Amino acid sequence: MTTPRWRALSSSDLATRATTRWRLDLAYDGTDLHGFAPQSGLATVTGLVGEALARVVGLDGPPLIVGAGRTDAGVHALAQVVHVDLPAGWAATARVPAPERLVRSVNSQLAGRVRVTWARETSPDFHARFSARWRAYRYLVLEQDDPPLDFTRTWSWSVPGPLDLAAMNRLAAVAEGTHDFRAFCRRPSGAPDEPLIRTVLGARWTRHVDEVAIGAPGTSVLRFDVVAISFCHTMVRSLVGAMVAVGAGRLDEALVADRVGQASRVGLASPAPPGGLALVGVGYDARDGGPGGVDLGGGWAR
Repeated sequence: MTTPRWRALSSSDLATRATTRWRLDLAYDGTDLHGFAPQSGLATVTGLVGEALARVVGLDGPPLIVGAGRTDAGVHALAQVVHVDLPAGWAATARVPAPERLVRSVNSQLAGRVRVTWARETSPDFHARFSARWRAYRYLVLEQDDPPLDFTRTWSWSVPGPLDLAAMNRLAAVAEGTHDFRAFCRRPSGAPDEPLIRTVLGARWTRHVDEVAIGAPGTSVLRFDVVAISFCHTMVRSLVGAMVAVGAGRLDEALVADRVGQASRVGLASPAPPGGLALVGVGYDARDGGPGGVDLGGGWAR
């Protein structure tokens, strides 16, 4: 009996055949995707990539794909990293080297919804999630008073300005270090209310001129960069929502600072919309292929 096409092949499914582990670096526009993890009947990152790999490699069903982090619906990635185990020697007779062939063939199947930017065979003990040293996210805010064009909502959050960038950066500095981020994270319903300890290696806001005229005249682009060893669910969007509320004068700076390290999110703003968020870098040791995307190994992530 063949494996149903909706079910990912587990490690035990592949145990009877020789496999090699591959690292794939991915980019995707999350606007029309229902997040990273597979969901029956819905378009997701691993669902699309798994189906494409199954067709290219000739599997009965999609293989198990493990990522550096799970992005929510509507969140983008310029440098997601995954690993997948594929049958050994599947492209041994091809004239084109296996990594190049894999990238070209899978991207042809994906037709632009997700893109493989890099592929390589790696060691069997490489793990996209547990081998990662850090993750880097970027959030974009358009600082403009005029109503935004619809297309800008897919990659940024439009907020009336000017925002108090100094206050927002003071809060970014408070978030750095190791804290309990329960107030800024969403946990599954029914999960125990235990501390969610995360280490933020660096965080900062910068203001940039809208030189390509995406927004209305006078628009500025605020960019929030944050690097952590790992993140919990909605952590970046919750931090951005709170910091922007402070920058707009709608929330007290001291209240937000007090919530870092506490369990209560009473009084905090709602999380920022997903469209402004993108995973832009994941750090790995050189033996695992080095960082994907933005290389912050020489900066915050030491």
